[in-house]
Amino acid sequence: MGILSQQRILEILEKAKPGDKTSQYSDLFLSTLIILNLLAVSLESVESIGNVFRYEFYVFELFSVSIFICEYLLRIWATGANGDGSLSSSFKARLKYILGFTGIIDLLAILPSLLPLLFSVDLRWLRVLRLLRLLKISHYSSALEDLFSAINHERSSFAAASYLFVLALFFASSLMYVAENSVQPEKFSSIPETMWWSLITLTTVGYGDVSPISPLGKIIGAFTAIMGVFSVALLTGIVANAFAHQVAQRKAILEAEISSALEDGEIDVEEKAKIEKLRKRYDISEDHVKAIIDVLKDKATHEKDSK
Repeated sequence: MGILSQQRILEILEKAKPGDKTSQYSDLFLSTLIILNLLAVSLESVESIGNVFRYEFYVFELFSVSIFICEYLLRIWATGANGDGSLSSSFKARLKYILGFTGIIDLLAILPSLLPLLFSVDLRWLRVLRLLRLLKISHYSSALEDLFSAINHERSSFAAASYLFVLALFFASSLMYVAENSVQPEKFSSIPETMWWSLITLTTVGYGDVSPISPLGKIIGAFTAIMGVFSVALLTGIVANAFAHQVAQRKAILEAEISSALEDGEIDVEEKAKIEKLRKRYDISEDHVKAIIDVLKDKATHEKDSK
């Protein structure tokens, strides 16, 4: 019975499944609280607002951190349901959550309020740490998971493009140091110092706070800017292609499921529920699903007529 209650609490705290109203309300409440926390931290940093509503911000912070602490402790306890029922398995499941990405983020969400009790901490740093609560949204959104998955899928290409970028960074920094050190020793004092200029130029940001003045330096700067356009475009293209592949893969999985359901000519209630679950999971519109069903039905009809 304890395992069942743990499982249910875990279902409520995790991203809601279709039809689970309690979990949906929990997601909405916690997501709204996280967003309100970000607004509160931002407004609190405005001196005129922070001084006037200091007490209100303090009360809201106490309320928020109390909720986050309860959520964190409940997650630790409920994650034991991921084990096989034994004490050692439950402990490993809990430890995996605590040391995992989401567990660390959940801990960071409450640490800013606990640190002043133990240490003397700069309030500006506390505000920055409290902004990390935005990452708690990853419990209810697959955005970060999709990004990591996309990069992991193209990890070889991404690593190769990153290597080329680092190579260009060191190459440009070394050449610019040789060209500009004698005329601008305070700005290009060393290769590591010159890397700031190279990084800003390669990423095509170009702040203009440091720039070459010698003819050779300007030529190197021009080639560095051109290399930056290619290297950044290469990295961007790899990530964009990975995302496109991921979307296409999800649609292919949904299409395969619909095709399987239409083998007997009709989609029954159970098959429809499974398709709807996939649709919501992959965030595909109902119109798109209807279009796939219509196309597959027409294809099946043509194949039948041709026989």
